[in-house]
Amino acid sequence: MSDAPITFYRLQACPFCERVTRKLQEYDLEYDSRFVEPMHSQRNVVKRVSGKRSVPAVVDENTGVTMSESGNIVEYLDRTYGDGAAGGEA
Repeated sequence: MSDAPITFYRLQACPFCERVTRKLQEYDLEYDSRFVEPMHSQRNVVKRVSGKRSVPAVVDENTGVTMSESGNIVEYLDRTYGDGAAGGEA
């Protein structure tokens, strides 16, 4: 088990998941990938974590944020870890 602060729930060969993967790698963020069941109705692990069965989903222990939907996740990562991140202000 990894001690990575971000847990990323995803599917194999999912273009929306790959979009999030690229963004996590762009910001050199440490994360733990959890591949989930391909059948939507069987994704109980994701539902317990995020309230939905959809992927991608992330849990960021750094900020306490849990979210799904690739567009929302990418926007969140940009805002939180990108050049305009609040932590980067002097």
